[in-house]
Amino acid sequence: MNKKSKKNSNGGNLGFEEKLWQAADKMRGHMDPAEYKHVVLGLIFLKYISDAFEERYIQLKLLTAEPSSDYYISEEQARYNVIDDRDEYLSENIFYIPKEARWCYLQANAKQPTIGKFVDDAMVAIEKENPKLKGVLSKDYARLTLDKHTLGELIDLIGTIGLGDAESRSKDILGRVYEYFLGRFASAEGKGGGEFYTPQSVVKILVEMIEPYKGRVYDPCCGSGGMFV
Repeated sequence: MNKKSKKNSNGGNLGFEEKLWQAADKMRGHMDPAEYKHVVLGLIFLKYISDAFEERYIQLKLLTAEPSSDYYISEEQARYNVIDDRDEYLSENIFYIPKEARWCYLQANAKQPTIGKFVDDAMVAIEKENPKLKGVLSKDYARLTLDKHTLGELIDLIGTIGLGDAESRSKDILGRVYEYFLGRFASAEGKGGGEFYTPQSVVKILVEMIEPYKGRVYDPCCGSGGMFV
């Protein structure tokens, strides 16, 4: 990526945005930007919630394997599998992800010609376990017009990026990747493509003008939350 494109980039100089965009852009020949936008952003969100789940899963596994004075497990608690208890995740504001929907499972099957169905089934399973997401997730990855080889490559690439673990959340990597993609999709779609996207430069000017250092801020169309960040 040249110097000029970096300047105009709406990501946070994360280093992998252009590579991720190039992989997603391979779908251009099979569908228009308005369609593959949902394909890519759906996978990014799936990786985000899966990362958060996996981190909490490991924490619970360590705590139950080696209980300390800070975390005592009673006999009653030991009667059920804490690791698979949905409440242990929901209490930390983390979506519970069933085995067939976890990113490691999808990535292990990324080379399968039926990977599209694997992803669709994962989305259905996640919505079933988390009513708040019912009807929200994209479930059209098995469509004939979506090249499954390219989909598998995209899954492998997204799999190399940490999105939902604590460190990534503290850097708002999901928001920055999401914002970057919205900007690129808006550019690719042309007129009307940016109706749900505000360029980072405009957001910075608005924030500087508002100077939200006290009181409350209400933004009913916050999108990825970039303005708040």
